[in-house]
Amino acid sequence: MNKMTERKRTFLLMTIPIMALFFCFNTLPLIKGVIYSFTNFKGYGSYDWVGFRNYIDLFTDARVGHSYWFTFKLAVLSTIVVNVVSLILALGLNSKIKFKSALRGMYFIPNILGALVVGYIFNYFFTYILPAIVQMLGGKGTSMLASTRWAWVAIVIVCAWQAIAMNTIIYISGLQTVPEDVYEAGSIDGATGWAKFKHLTFPLILPFFTINMVLCMKNFLMVFDQIMALTKGGPAQSTESISFLIYNNGMAGGQFGFQSANAVIFFIVIVVISVLQMNFLGKKEEQL
Repeated sequence: MNKMTERKRTFLLMTIPIMALFFCFNTLPLIKGVIYSFTNFKGYGSYDWVGFRNYIDLFTDARVGHSYWFTFKLAVLSTIVVNVVSLILALGLNSKIKFKSALRGMYFIPNILGALVVGYIFNYFFTYILPAIVQMLGGKGTSMLASTRWAWVAIVIVCAWQAIAMNTIIYISGLQTVPEDVYEAGSIDGATGWAKFKHLTFPLILPFFTINMVLCMKNFLMVFDQIMALTKGGPAQSTESISFLIYNNGMAGGQFGFQSANAVIFFIVIVVISVLQMNFLGKKEEQL
């Protein structure tokens, strides 16, 4: 009995410092952010309570509305692209091909690099290299990042290029859990090609698909580093994500209280979307 008490005390002593750090660097800032969302705090000096005025103004601010539309558009498209490409890659890298271990390592390299580093590399590519190639082919050769029409496409490309690596690894892990007996039984029933994937492979890796979909949507909704490195919200605020708007106007624009309210709403939106995804895909798993 004393040993169990001592063991529990040890676990408690291990847990308390971690909980304290979590509270100081996560929970406390979250609580303070919620408090500031009801004020006109500018990030410095004194402030007054304004009640729900910041929240009301959020729904009438055109810039905030545009940032939400851009972020959702980017997140949905990037999630689709990443999961389609990574699933195709995973199927190829899980097959019996030569050098598949080396290829897995090569495809994982983008995930090792920092998002800002990748963003600045692609910034140079889109600004100088790609326009030069287009000019050689007889085109205008203007940078995608300078176009309000195409800048968001460049951001999708960069986000997808870096996210595909981790998703591919997760899908490979899922494919390796599929028993060979399933494929042998399917072959006897005449399942090949698309039918084999649709009726055998995909239903068995659906839990991994759920993980990738939820993580992708959450990460792309919070996109920040790529926008900071590529466009800084431009041109003409056409690529301003919610996270970038909160940072830019909250930290440097004197709208700390207003953007704190925006952050609270954004947090709720992400939680709701993640829960809806989990519930919807969870029901699909139960049906299969």
